Amino acid sequence: MHQHEATKTLRPFWAYYGGKWRAAPRYPAPIYSTIIEPFAGAAGYSLRYTDRNVILVERNPKVAATWRYLLRVSASEVRALPLMQPGQTVDDLAVCDEARWLIGWWVNKGATSPCKSPSAWMRQGSHASSFWGEQIRERIASQVESIHHWRLIEGDYTEAPDIEATWFIDPPYINAGKHYPTKVDSYYSLSDWCRTRKGQVMVCENEGAEWLPFKPLFSIKGNESRRGGKVSREALWTNGRKDNDTHGAVDASGAGAP
Repeated sequence: MHQHEATKTLRPFWAYYGGKWRAAPRYPAPIYSTIIEPFAGAAGYSLRYTDRNVILVERNPKVAATWRYLLRVSASEVRALPLMQPGQTVDDLAVCDEARWLIGWWVNKGATSPCKSPSAWMRQGSHASSFWGEQIRERIASQVESIHHWRLIEGDYTEAPDIEATWFIDPPYINAGKHYPTKVDSYYSLSDWCRTRKGQVMVCENEGAEWLPFKPLFSIKGNESRRGGKVSREALWTNGRKDNDTHGAVDASGAGAP
């Protein structure tokens, strides 16, 4: 077990449905040198702790491929990626599939799969810092070499290494995870697996889930909240590795709301 000071925070490499980047400061800070995210998604928690040895486990082939690309590509290669011209889709871009999927995450934010055609918001051109363009391309280029020490495992959560670490487990929620292309086969099995991880274990869910004894944590606005979207009431189960009081552990992280 190791204590660390907070390090440089990276911004998301793409916006993913249910991503935890904004909410991450409200969760307990990691107390181990290794962070494992068995349902990696866009790895919003790990992006807050860039110096750690991060292991991402991801079953969705396109999410895994996007990470595989980011873990090997150079900053100069990212800066050479094409921008999109009016009327183009990502299929018109002369890039590899992985780069096409990376760009596809940025043409319609908060999706569960890379998109091909720009959203109406992107076509309006009034949100340059939110969609694929020079600003986002430069953000990714300036950050990408900071994660080249991370490791990716493409596969089911059960393929994560059985080691002592900080575990940030954020599966598709039992009642709200229907939008994800990959599902949890059995929450009973997942519950048993979570309880047997070694180290500091955090498991995310919505209030009302019962496959672990979750405690209410906070409410967060969804991606579409400003246009009438829903508020997610987040809950958390921990194994008490640092603090048996969940709320105390969150307060002790020293981070405020995003």
